[in-house]
Amino acid sequence: MINNYQAFTTFLDDLKARSLKPTLLLHSCCGPCSSHVLKILAMYFDITIYYYNPNIYPDSEFVKRLNEQKKLINKMHLPIKVIEGAYDYNQYLTHVKGLEHLGERSKRCYACYEFRLAEAFNYAKNHHFDYYTTTLSVSPYKNSDWINEIGSRYQTDKCKYLYSNFKKKDGYKDSIKLAKEYDIYRQDYCGCAFSIIEHEARSNSKQG
Repeated sequence: MINNYQAFTTFLDDLKARSLKPTLLLHSCCGPCSSHVLKILAMYFDITIYYYNPNIYPDSEFVKRLNEQKKLINKMHLPIKVIEGAYDYNQYLTHVKGLEHLGERSKRCYACYEFRLAEAFNYAKNHHFDYYTTTLSVSPYKNSDWINEIGSRYQTDKCKYLYSNFKKKDGYKDSIKLAKEYDIYRQDYCGCAFSIIEHEARSNSKQG
């Protein structure tokens, strides 16, 4: 069982040694976060990106990030298909109801991770992927332990969760570098309307 970063890297080495390339559904939150993840995983897996992010507000931002995701794939010259999940912001609000007042890295975020990972798993299972995982753990603002706990809970023997802590080895810094290199738009807030408010509050506090 892969439950730490060392086991993760050992697993990748084993795939390479055995010339195996399993199918992987990669839930992606945005192009910049996926850049470093794709750089690591593209040589080991047959990847399909699942862009499922109903938490993003407003809908124009959802579309902008989706287009940047596709742009990145083209610029990296990767033979990867991007699946667009359904967008319904009200569905996200239902999943975080009662948690709206909590800040980033709170139970509100846990509920958001769970909401998206459950949907990614269902898609991966129904379409017979060997593995599924997410780009979310590349961000220093995301709790990797929560992400891996949720992801592991949904896996089955036929559709396993791939442990992720992509912020390791300066993954986040590399994602920033790659976004600049490929001229990919980097958003300044996580995605939901609450994170916009929180970002603005932090910016005003620094200016004050």
